[in-house]
Amino acid sequence: MNLTIKLLIALLVLSTTACNAQKIKNQKTETVHIYGNCGMCKNTIENAGNKKKEAKVEWNKETKMASIAYDSLKTTSGEILKRIALSGYDNQLFMSPEDTYNNLPNCCQYERAKKEVSTTEPMLEMTENHNQHSHSDKMEMTEIKSEPKAEITKTNDLKLVFDDYFALKNALIKSDGNLASNKANDLMKSLESVRMNNLEMDVHMVWMKVMKALKTDAQNIANSQDEKVQRTHFISLSDNMYQLLKVAKYDVPVYYQHCPMANDGKGANWLSTKSAVKNPYYGSMMLNCGKVVETID
Repeated sequence: MNLTIKLLIALLVLSTTACNAQKIKNQKTETVHIYGNCGMCKNTIENAGNKKKEAKVEWNKETKMASIAYDSLKTTSGEILKRIALSGYDNQLFMSPEDTYNNLPNCCQYERAKKEVSTTEPMLEMTENHNQHSHSDKMEMTEIKSEPKAEITKTNDLKLVFDDYFALKNALIKSDGNLASNKANDLMKSLESVRMNNLEMDVHMVWMKVMKALKTDAQNIANSQDEKVQRTHFISLSDNMYQLLKVAKYDVPVYYQHCPMANDGKGANWLSTKSAVKNPYYGSMMLNCGKVVETID
C-alpha cells in the first residue's frame, strides 16, 4: 500500500513538472515598460498578461520592466499589453481606462506619466470578460503614439532637467534664496515632464532609481527661501543628478566638483558646465573653494 502511494505521488510530481516545463511554441520575447508599484501589482499584471501555452509575463516591481514571451503565431505583444491595460496598468502602448485605474487599491495607484496620445488613431473600445465579474464591461483605452528613442539633444526632456539644475546651482552661487526657489520650481516642472518612453534602457533604469528623490529635493528647495535649507537639499539633489547625467550625458562636458568644507566638513559635490570652481554651498564667502574631481564627456 505504501509503495503504491509513493508511486502515485512520484507520477504526479513528474506529470506536474512536465506540464510546467512546457515551452511556448514559436516563442518571441520582448522587454516592455509597465507602470505599477508593488507585489499586488505584479500579480495583477502577470495574471492579466499570462495565457496558457500562448503568453507568459514576468514583471519586476523595482525596474517597472516586464519580460513578455509569447507564441508569435497566436498573439502579439500589443494584445498582451491591451489585457494588462484593461486590468488597470498603463504601459508603453496603452493607457488604462480612468475608472479601472481609480478602482485599483490605494497602494497600487502608481504615478501616471503624462503621455502623448495619437491624434491619428481613434479611442479603442473593447469588450472584455473579466474573471472578477459575471458580466461584460465595455471599456475605453487610449492608445499611445509610439515615439522613437531619442538621444540627449537640446530639445530632449532630460536636457531641460539638466539646464534647470544648472540654473538652480547658479542661483545658490549668488546666495539668492528667492531666485533659487523659483529655479527649483522650474526644475520640478521639467522633472514632471520627462517622458520615460523616450529614455534609452540604461538611462531609464537610473531614472526610475533617482526620480522620486530628485522631485523631493527640488520641491523642498522650492518651498524654502532659506539658503541653508536649500543647500542642504542641494547636496542629495546633486548626488542623484550626477548618477543620471553619467548615463544620459550632456551636449557639452560637465565637471563634477567637490568642496571638502561643505556639509559640516563631510564634503559635498555638485555639477557644472564650467571647469572653474564657483561654490554653490558658500557663494561669495568661499567662492573658489573646491576642485574638479571628474569630467563627464
